[in-house]
Amino acid sequence: MKQIKSDISGFYKIPIAKRQALISESCNLSLEEKDLLNNLGYFKVDQLDTMIENVIGSYQLPLGIATNFKVNNKDYLIPMVIEEPSVVAAASNAAKMTRNRGGFTSDNIKSLMISQIQTSQLTDIKQAQAKLEKSKDTLINIANEQDPMLVKLGGGAVNIEWRLLKTRRGSMIILHLIVDVLDAMGANIVNTMAEAISPYIEEITGGNVSLRIVSNLATYRIARSKAIFDKDMLGGIEVVEAILDAYEFAREDPYRATTHNKGVMNGIIALTLATGNDTRAIEAGAHSYAAISGKYTPLTHFTKDKNGNLIGSIELPLAMGIIGGMTKVHPMARLALKILNVTSANELGQVAAALGLAQNVAALRALVSEGIQKGHMRLHSRNIAKLAGVPEEYLETVADRIVKDKKIRVDHAKNVLDEILKVKSTKMDDQDENKELYQIY
Repeated sequence: MKQIKSDISGFYKIPIAKRQALISESCNLSLEEKDLLNNLGYFKVDQLDTMIENVIGSYQLPLGIATNFKVNNKDYLIPMVIEEPSVVAAASNAAKMTRNRGGFTSDNIKSLMISQIQTSQLTDIKQAQAKLEKSKDTLINIANEQDPMLVKLGGGAVNIEWRLLKTRRGSMIILHLIVDVLDAMGANIVNTMAEAISPYIEEITGGNVSLRIVSNLATYRIARSKAIFDKDMLGGIEVVEAILDAYEFAREDPYRATTHNKGVMNGIIALTLATGNDTRAIEAGAHSYAAISGKYTPLTHFTKDKNGNLIGSIELPLAMGIIGGMTKVHPMARLALKILNVTSANELGQVAAALGLAQNVAALRALVSEGIQKGHMRLHSRNIAKLAGVPEEYLETVADRIVKDKKIRVDHAKNVLDEILKVKSTKMDDQDENKELYQIY
């Protein structure tokens, strides 16, 4: 195996084509692999080269559409980017279960983000806090000077709060600059404002400001959605009861709650990615919120109504935007937002919360009824058959057989195809023999 050297000087300075050539040579890429690198999809070279560093190509994932969603009496087609089979279909199916009960109801989401400013090496904590209280309005005004257009549109810094932290390196005052970022995700806005007021905070408190950074635990930007899922469409009262049991399991056990919440995020992250939003920020905020009580718990909540229908609700921070960042740079993100037909970050968050709830119900229903692996593997079997080189005309037959055999593997798919071809060949030989007999007589 060829040894690869990673200490490449000035790699970022050279054009994409030269980077591709260098990587191709270093990694001994085949002609087919080189062609993959050259296929930039819907991107132009200059677009890619400004998005991240050291670009050599683009990476595409499937874009699907979840159907049947009605949120606050408005219908939505929801774009989802995800590699996992059954997720889009499951969300669409769960959404269908809510339509005869009015669909999803989502609350308005405040567009408030937090930037934290860490202040340490304080000689007199109480005096520092008193001075900060007197200077709050001045600091807010300085922050708003950094983005007059945001203020003109109705946003901007609205408050400053602080918390006292006692750490192993001494007491610290952590200021929270709270900013209305309107339709943006807002990280760049709040960080710029925090940077601007930091020297004044040092002057006021006599301390040292170190970190000045957005918090992805966006507790002022909480999304909530709820819906009634028809018990008959779920599979009957037994399924509802089983879902409630599964929910109680997740409430009491963080091991189960983690996978429970993964089901929620399957939907939310697929939409986040499709619309060019920050998937890592959304994930971090959601899981932190799940543990904010000191115990990791589900992001969803379930009960039943007097008729036995499942009542589901969800609550989590969703800092999503429709302007700025990748939402405007990425051509498919722009297309996804057009398909989704939302007019504000608030509306986007409302739809995302509904999607997360639907996805969770779909996962729970699969788990307590047919088993999630069965449904998941039914779709996955087609991919396995394709990987095994099964021609299109035999794809469904082979996929059904490997599911039935409970051996959803490439090697078994090849064996099944060989059997089919052998049977077909035998039948053709018999037909030829019959033709010869017919000609003789």
